[in-house]
Amino acid sequence: MKKILHVENHGIVRLAIRYLISEVESSFEFYEASSFGDAIQILEANPLDLLIMDVLIPQGDGFRMITRIREIQPDLPILVLTQLPEELYAIHYLKAGVSGFISKSASNNDIRDAIHAMMNVGGFMSKRTQRQLINNSFEKKGHSNPLETLSQRELEVMEMLLDSRWTKEIAQTLHITESSVSTYKARIFEKLKVVSMIELYIKVENIKNTGH
Repeated sequence: MKKILHVENHGIVRLAIRYLISEVESSFEFYEASSFGDAIQILEANPLDLLIMDVLIPQGDGFRMITRIREIQPDLPILVLTQLPEELYAIHYLKAGVSGFISKSASNNDIRDAIHAMMNVGGFMSKRTQRQLINNSFEKKGHSNPLETLSQRELEVMEMLLDSRWTKEIAQTLHITESSVSTYKARIFEKLKVVSMIELYIKVENIKNTGH
């Protein structure tokens, strides 16, 4: 019997995913966690076959969560199921060590297919992300998507800036100094060629819509 953990702080989403799993796997043991701390306790006590997780969860720490999970269960297939835009974050999380990434805005059929792939081959990549990787590999002059030039930490800081977080709050969440936040912000502005938060908002929206 396969053991599956779903880390998600919305009960209705956990219920829906449990139903989708039942459509592709007749017999399974389902664990639930609403915070990263709860997930770690389950991971330390139970060898699992699949982890499905949102990355916007209480006690979460962005990409560092993946590193922590890998320290406990190095070979565990991890599927990120999140509201974060796939075109902006999928490749970054795949590089960080997850096995698959899909948006909550995807259809039930697509999410079901992703779960089926994870349980049978241990990985999943949507057609959109596949195209994005192919486009990047054939891009002769640097990155086709400017966000690909950002480091994982810069991407985390950018997401919080776009969420109207204050410098102090970002520093506390990421366990870094406020001056470090300012440094990351300056790097983000430089790499994306913007000079204000308004320009940053516009730039990111354009990338979402056009991919560059």
